[in-house]
Amino acid sequence: MDKKNEQIAEMIRVNHAGERGAIKIYEGQLKALQLFNKDPELQNTIKDMRDHELEHLEFFENQIIERKVRPTALLPLWDVLGTALGFGTALLGKKATALCTSAVEEVIGGHYEEQIDILSKEYKEEKKLKEKFIKFREEELEHKNTAESLGANNDGLYSILDILIKSSSKLAISISKKY
Repeated sequence: MDKKNEQIAEMIRVNHAGERGAIKIYEGQLKALQLFNKDPELQNTIKDMRDHELEHLEFFENQIIERKVRPTALLPLWDVLGTALGFGTALLGKKATALCTSAVEEVIGGHYEEQIDILSKEYKEEKKLKEKFIKFREEELEHKNTAESLGANNDGLYSILDILIKSSSKLAISISKKY
């Protein structure tokens, strides 16, 4: 596989894994909220964000088929960890739930920005892919803003949670590119 096809395949593989992971985080949060918190407004907000992620995932699932890209072998692990992260942060309360979304979406927004830059400089013929990445980045950053409006911040001990979530997200991105 040439450099271009390999790099595009990595982008699709990691974005597919990331969008699926985001869905699992939201699903974990929703399960915890349905069982313990019963905050219908927060549940509706999370459902709306999850629905954006479902649209993103559908695009990447189609790209995997069209471009014959191998998905990451770690999808089952990311599913379990994403669900656990979502469930656990929702158990900690609304602020932790919002912080989780804010931290993950910040990392993903930056990741999309790096990919958009590569597509702009090296693969100008990938206009459709670049347009989708721009759209998805904007939606991820909207989710981050929504989370901040719900009270996400990294004050006090929340700074540890913020660092853990961002570091874990960056590690998952690095691993998913290759495996």
